[in-house]
Amino acid sequence: MEAEDVPGAVGTDPGAPDADVPARPSRPVRRRPNRWKVLFVGLFVAGVLGTATWVLLGSRLLVVRHIDVTGERLVSREEVLAAARVRLGEPLARLDTGVVRDRVETVQAVETAHVERRWPTTVRIVVRERTPIVVAQRGNRYLQIDRYGVTVVTSAARPRGLPVIDVANPTQSDPALRAGLSVVQGLPSWLGRQVVGVDVPSTEAVSLRLADGVTVVWGAAERGPEKLRLLHGLLGASPRRGVQTIDVSSPEVVTTK
Repeated sequence: MEAEDVPGAVGTDPGAPDADVPARPSRPVRRRPNRWKVLFVGLFVAGVLGTATWVLLGSRLLVVRHIDVTGERLVSREEVLAAARVRLGEPLARLDTGVVRDRVETVQAVETAHVERRWPTTVRIVVRERTPIVVAQRGNRYLQIDRYGVTVVTSAARPRGLPVIDVANPTQSDPALRAGLSVVQGLPSWLGRQVVGVDVPSTEAVSLRLADGVTVVWGAAERGPEKLRLLHGLLGASPRRGVQTIDVSSPEVVTTK
């Protein structure tokens, strides 16, 4: 007898689940976020940020209490502080170091400045002063001038160790001054330490006066390396008696007198 004819036999019930079809996985139940927990976390974060902001900007914990100045020699510490205008008690985080740097660099003797915060309470200002390389006399005053033609210091007494430059107009815009400074700046130490004076009646007629009385007619500022090679041989020659002038203005034709 066929199984399908037997009552109670297992057959194909159209309403029964198919044994060959895998059961669908149940979806995880999504839990709604706990509003109180979200609120608590938000308040906590806001509190931390607010406290940090207050400590940085509003409290007395991180404010300027000390100002260190280094590198000053020609200018005084008081001059640097007056130009910087940093207030004691100012929140360190609010300090604009770039603005302070620009203020300090307005001091005539300062070439560059660096300003930094030193947590928790210190501002450090490092100045690099201009270096005079010549001195010019104007009336009864002596102007110490750097390589850019800027007057660094003015004094009543002539400073030692700097050659005196003789130009009609010792100002930064004067072409003759710039020509003389270009020559002096390019001199090696073996020659530079012998120079006591620089005469510049025009940009094409620079002359160097040496400590032993010899005058070097340099001419224009150009072709410096060639002129230095010639001078090294001529000034190193021994003996050099009777030589008062060495003309290297045209390196092709060198003359001595």
